[in-house]
Amino acid sequence: MTLRTLLSAVLAATALAGCATPTLRGSGDLGVVIERAAGSLQVVQQQPPASLARVRGLGDLSHASLVYSRDARYVYVFARDGGLSKVDLLTGTLQARVLQAGNSIGGAISSDGRIVAAQNYSPGGVKLFDADTLTLLADIPAQDAAGQSSRVVGLADLPGNRFAFALFDAGEIWLLDAANPCQPAITRYRGIGRQPYDGLASSDGRYYIAGLFGEDGLALLDTWHLDAGVRRILPAYGQGETRLPVYKMPHLRGWSLAGDYAFFPAIGQSQVLVADSRSWQSVAKVPVYGQPVFVMAEPGGRRVWVNFAFPHNDTVQVIDVPSMQVVHTLKPGRSILHMEFTARGDAVWLSSRDDDKVVVIDTRTLAVRTELPAANPSGIFFSWRAGRMGM
Repeated sequence: MTLRTLLSAVLAATALAGCATPTLRGSGDLGVVIERAAGSLQVVQQQPPASLARVRGLGDLSHASLVYSRDARYVYVFARDGGLSKVDLLTGTLQARVLQAGNSIGGAISSDGRIVAAQNYSPGGVKLFDADTLTLLADIPAQDAAGQSSRVVGLADLPGNRFAFALFDAGEIWLLDAANPCQPAITRYRGIGRQPYDGLASSDGRYYIAGLFGEDGLALLDTWHLDAGVRRILPAYGQGETRLPVYKMPHLRGWSLAGDYAFFPAIGQSQVLVADSRSWQSVAKVPVYGQPVFVMAEPGGRRVWVNFAFPHNDTVQVIDVPSMQVVHTLKPGRSILHMEFTARGDAVWLSSRDDDKVVVIDTRTLAVRTELPAANPSGIFFSWRAGRMGM
């Protein structure tokens, strides 16, 4: 055996010894729980509920989110410190990590699964990466007409390898076409409203909606009619009402389409806003226990679940869609930060940050199925997201 052959064999054996061998299984019933204080995530199995692995070294996860690869094997984690990590769910290992910005709050993956996009607060802008290697493909600064940089929020994927996002400081929505990811094309919609703080895409990719923190209402872009520009919806909500101090910003990614209606969390009010999902006209305001953060529909659409900002964040309420009434109030734990339904809606998983646990609730009986230990859990993300737009 030559020295080169021997060295190659030793290196190969060393590499194999440091790798976990994946269990022969599918990824369709897996998920991830973010452990924000520890900078780690748990890989979990949905049924029966169980923790399978813990992946550490993911940075500042105080405002972490993630997206799945098309095959639901990998997750791409966007950390508050600007880190972008690729994690293998089947081996429970960190595959790659790049520090791509100073402050990042989320991202998206393209419709063909080849491009991961990160949205950044500092220095602002959007960066595109190769999903396999995390190689940088493009760096798109977010600047207004005067050349001032802006924080980017609400990045969402759209059909045809496109992305939409909002510029918080500039009051703009941008549509990014990544057909050529190294030279993406940008369409800018200016003057859409003051301080868009988050954005979302409808599940069919037709609508992109940005919430406005600086004024009442939301801004809607219909991607089937791009020449029509951005129009305002729910422009009068909150008028004549006292706005409460905002302890936690609502998350528009937690909005809901249920039946013929869209449900939105109201800013600074103890209300859930309801709009007709065709005309986008206001049809109801549902009074709830506190300021809503996530407003999420069960997969069947009959009920909508709501969690709340401090000091009401130990509570979850359930709204019956036909009657537009709260029908259940639950107290599952302290600081309920996130909710995630199983793909067919038989259970909902709730993260209880201050109790260091995840609570699994049967949606039919509302009984607690089980609790799993987790270190300051926040976001819960199941692998069904791999096949959904805007997730």
